[in-house]
Amino acid sequence: MSEQPRRPDAAYETYQEAGRAVDHLSGQGFPVERVAIIGQGVRLVEQVVGRMDYGWAALHAAASGALPGALIGWLFGLVAWVDPLVSALLVALYGLVLGGIVGALFGLLLYALRGGRRDVASVRSVEPGRYDVVVDEAVADEAVRLLGGLRTAGAGRRPALT
Repeated sequence: MSEQPRRPDAAYETYQEAGRAVDHLSGQGFPVERVAIIGQGVRLVEQVVGRMDYGWAALHAAASGALPGALIGWLFGLVAWVDPLVSALLVALYGLVLGGIVGALFGLLLYALRGGRRDVASVRSVEPGRYDVVVDEAVADEAVRLLGGLRTAGAGRRPALT
């Protein structure tokens, strides 16, 4: 990472637009190791995907427990002295089943303890409001010049360079 001070040279609404700007700089021979894309104005977005009930809670938790159970079982099976491949697969299968059962039981227990609060399933993500392309101060003027050429080529909406 650069020790030099950096300054923002352009702001974009999407990561893809910011990536195209960096690709453009790279194509022009600009030293891209002096460039960074920084997400600004982050917000938490929680998309509700459905209702939660006992069945959904058990299924979701079973799936969450099955994979680690299989992985741990596979690792334990690899240390078998006789035929480690067969042992690893068999113990991984046992781990998958046991992890699913334990996960489902914990999911049911946790859902019951909530007592009807938060009966929805959701997916959380963090999304920036904009993406700033920043460059080292020593090469910032060159980046502004090159990105100005990208704007005039009609490669998408761009806020003014700072």
